[in-house]
Amino acid sequence: MIRLATFLRGKDHELFDLFERAGENIHRAAELLDQMLRTFPESGALAAEIRACEQEGDQITHDLIDRMNKTFVTPIEREDVLQLASALDDVVDYIEEVADFLGLYGIEAPMDQAQQLADIIVRAARELAVALPRLQGFKDIHAQAVEIHRLENEGDRIVREAITSLFKAGIDPIVVIRWKDIFERLEQAIDSSERAAYILEGIVIKNA
Repeated sequence: MIRLATFLRGKDHELFDLFERAGENIHRAAELLDQMLRTFPESGALAAEIRACEQEGDQITHDLIDRMNKTFVTPIEREDVLQLASALDDVVDYIEEVADFLGLYGIEAPMDQAQQLADIIVRAARELAVALPRLQGFKDIHAQAVEIHRLENEGDRIVREAITSLFKAGIDPIVVIRWKDIFERLEQAIDSSERAAYILEGIVIKNA
């Protein structure tokens, strides 16, 4: 039996397509950051490509809101559209900030933990890219949500270890401040991925 609320909300394939594009854009930005951190500073030019992804993310968010405002009956509740769009946009914003800080702070070589966190962001982004197309039809995304939660826990552990290592005796306080900023942005990118996964799973459950 089709739920009345679901029927009344109708079907807007463009809204789902935009969310799918957002997932693809996050995955690309994450892979670029991963590549950048593996070979920095030689890969510093990749910051421009990451910035382009951030601009694409802003455009997708704008298009989602514009589409929602022009659609009388949306297939997803408006509040859910806004929350999911915001969380997805945040992931790319934090990725772009990391890339920006690497150049701004004159980082000479990336720390191992930063490379590990970039890899986690790639894996979380990959799970989002798999989950978001499943929003159309409200297919189960529990497996992807569980994996992103696991990755977030792994990221928390690495960040704690990284911050601890920064406060060892003999490290320049300026270096500590700069890397602490970078690690916080990496952590926030992962946290935003988890927030997006929770919102996404909530939407699926609500409409199942």
